[in-house]
Amino acid sequence: MLEHGGRLRQAASRYGIPLAEWLDLSTGVNPNGWPVPAVPAECWQRLPEDDDALMPAAQAYYGNSSIMAVAGSQAAIQTLPLLRGRSRVGVLAPAYAEHAANWQQAGHQLIELAIHAEAIERALEDLDVLIIINPNNPTGTLWEPDRLLNWHRRLSRHGGWLLVDEAFTDSMPEHSLAALPVRPGLIVLRSIGKFFGLAGIRCGFVIAEAVLLARLAEALGPWPISYPSRYVAAAALADREWQQKNAVELKQQGQRLQQLLDSTGFTPAGGCDLFQWVANEKAALLHDALARQGILTRLFDSPASLRFGLPKDEASWLQLLRTMQELGCKKRVV
Repeated sequence: MLEHGGRLRQAASRYGIPLAEWLDLSTGVNPNGWPVPAVPAECWQRLPEDDDALMPAAQAYYGNSSIMAVAGSQAAIQTLPLLRGRSRVGVLAPAYAEHAANWQQAGHQLIELAIHAEAIERALEDLDVLIIINPNNPTGTLWEPDRLLNWHRRLSRHGGWLLVDEAFTDSMPEHSLAALPVRPGLIVLRSIGKFFGLAGIRCGFVIAEAVLLARLAEALGPWPISYPSRYVAAAALADREWQQKNAVELKQQGQRLQQLLDSTGFTPAGGCDLFQWVANEKAALLHDALARQGILTRLFDSPASLRFGLPKDEASWLQLLRTMQELGCKKRVV
């Protein structure tokens, strides 16, 4: 199993700090997520039904009717590699490692690419599948839709796929491919977890041609999402007032985090509205120093770097600022 953010209990045990005293910035999940109402009792007592409010809400939110719900985009990440014969798969590095791990486990040939358009352009003719995370996790690299569609056209000439993971795109819909008419070989993944702050309901979506969605549905089997999760996801997707307000707030908070890190001497090398990415050769030491102060970040080994999520409230912002100022001024890490 690959390492991921959010392993707070493990950190609490290792550093001897109670769970309630941690500032968890390790996940990139909106810390002020959609306010979940009480879930009706029937959601716990009956099997989920496909003709409930979820799919109409998802079709309206993403602007596409060729869509299916999955148990988090992770379910699609694990299953899609099983739906192709052995392929040459382009993966960017650094990036969300589950993509590469699952394609490799399914027997495909991985071709690791630098996060530069020129590197991708050079490799494109030799690829059957290209996987793009937009914006990239953890670097925040953002790809323009026109460039992605050009890459898709080139791949589709020989039956290739462009798989675009848009887990962090909700607050920047102008960069999304979700609402475009579906076409052969274009697969878009979306997640409820990040923007809505609802990682625990394990609900995501795949937008693609109907024939591919049918194959994916058969591979996943019945009831991939629980009734309570469907209920909550449908309500969140329909709440346009909260979505508009949240998008504005996340942009402001993303800029604030970038400025905070920059002002304390840890200038981010990239990021987006939900996280900032700091590349530093002593990232492991910085990660440890922060953890000893009850602040959990996401550590990456290659390249050595940290990803900082958003603090939840003003007290958390001040805690992060004071700790980063102390580390920067005393030069204990860098």
